[in-house]
Amino acid sequence: MSSKSDTQHSKVDTIKLASAAVLLAIAIAAFYYFSNLLTLVRVIGLLAAAGVAVAIVATTELGGRLFGFVQDSRVELRKVVWPSRAETLQVSLTVIILVLLVGVFLWLVDMFLFWVVRSLTS
Repeated sequence: MSSKSDTQHSKVDTIKLASAAVLLAIAIAAFYYFSNLLTLVRVIGLLAAAGVAVAIVATTELGGRLFGFVQDSRVELRKVVWPSRAETLQVSLTVIILVLLVGVFLWLVDMFLFWVVRSLTS
């Protein structure tokens, strides 16, 4: 019996997702069809339709999982310890200096190998 309920719920979710996609497609088509109207009006209409489509998707299981994921991501983001300005500056300068040193080292190795190849072929 649970399988029947899940199947029915899945069909409703599919219908909701399809209707949200159709609504969004119609809104995009209307945006271009009514090109003679003021752009602000067309953008507001497109955003309103997108908002309704998002609201429809939010009522599905997929929307619930997505909303939960966003909430979990925000919780994890709050746990991040961001570096101070001084730490960021120090790390950035260290990276720049190391990139320059490695670049000079590779240039010297290239020049040496070029000299070896030239000595062997001349």
